[in-house]
Amino acid sequence: MKENKDYIRDIAEIRSMMERSSKFLSLSGWAGIMAGLYALAGAYVAYTFLSFNPDKIIYSLPSAGLAAGLGNIILLATIVLLLAIGTAVFLSVRKAAKRGEKLWNAITKRLLINMAVPLIVGGLLALILIAKGLVGLLAPVTLLFYGLALFNAGNFTYREVQSLGLIQIGLGLISTYYVEYGLLCWALGFGIIHIVYGIYMHYRYET
Repeated sequence: MKENKDYIRDIAEIRSMMERSSKFLSLSGWAGIMAGLYALAGAYVAYTFLSFNPDKIIYSLPSAGLAAGLGNIILLATIVLLLAIGTAVFLSVRKAAKRGEKLWNAITKRLLINMAVPLIVGGLLALILIAKGLVGLLAPVTLLFYGLALFNAGNFTYREVQSLGLIQIGLGLISTYYVEYGLLCWALGFGIIHIVYGIYMHYRYET
């Protein structure tokens, strides 16, 4: 009986070692929580102070000029993105150090490459939409391509990331059909869902 238990323990340890060598496991649940909080704050500022809430595909901001209004929205989105990325990198570095692992390795490179393609394409498409005045499609496009990036990333990290990606894709499709709820879906996907996901990941893998 004792030998069987030893075999089971050895198999579990081997499986854990193989998973660490083939998966990026330094992603912190707190990164998801903080990204969600940043997104909610950004959506609040966009709606309350910049009067940004597209209710149709071709949308003109009611503030001081379309160009100036879009410039503020782009600046706000950039700040939210940089805060989210910076926090994720900082927390991942700290988690990797605690685990005695290197953050930058072959798996990290593959993860970033698979995420980069849909993110870059989505970002370029968003710029094209802005140039064409199709502002109402910004929220759906960012949700859809971010969801695709997460789904790809799920092959190289926790499987739950793929589920998160599918949720984002679903919200992107819904907000494409119901354009008037685009900002709400964006806040739900990038904000609330991220926070719930981060809490789940923290208590499952980090406590």
